[in-house]
Amino acid sequence: MDATVAVRSVTEVGPDTVAVTLDSPAGFDGKPGQFVRLTAVVDGEEESRFYTISSPDTDNTYETTVGLDGGDFSAHLAALSEGDEVEMTGPFGDDYYEGEARAVVLAGGPGVGPAVAIAEATLAAGNEAAVVYRDDEPAHTERLDDLRERGASVVVTDGAVDDAVAAAVTDRDGEQVFVYGFADFVDEATAALEAAGYASDAKIENFG
Repeated sequence: MDATVAVRSVTEVGPDTVAVTLDSPAGFDGKPGQFVRLTAVVDGEEESRFYTISSPDTDNTYETTVGLDGGDFSAHLAALSEGDEVEMTGPFGDDYYEGEARAVVLAGGPGVGPAVAIAEATLAAGNEAAVVYRDDEPAHTERLDDLRERGASVVVTDGAVDDAVAAAVTDRDGEQVFVYGFADFVDEATAALEAAGYASDAKIENFG
């Protein structure tokens, strides 16, 4: 789907991190964990970047989480105001929440966006959720605290994730592991899963 979408809000959600909420175009059915391509004119040049959906649903609006270390395009998004418009294409991606009975999300850095979205969608469906999130400057801390209060297992660390991963995964029927982050975190997370004896296929989105 290609559409022009309006900004609803831009909110600071952590150090150098904002959540951009956009109108959902008619017929848009993005899932938490999928991603969209946003396009805008920056300094006279048309530029595009991919951002993962970080809201538990896309009814009426949807959210993406934007790290401000992503260059001029991210800074442009962070400076938008309500009513400003960007071009959107998507959704893309097959590694998203599909109603699994237990979701375990391993997130590094910007992977926190899909992590909170998937965990929230899982709890809303009456299912179990666990999040292991590595970042030395965490974002979405309010949503993570809310997830804990609602019964999710949430571990935030700035170090190794091996022990937290081993505690989070059960490999029971209906459990699905998701991994979101840059390549170094994906490698560490998949190694931790192997060490924990996780035998099923994880859904992995490598941000490069």
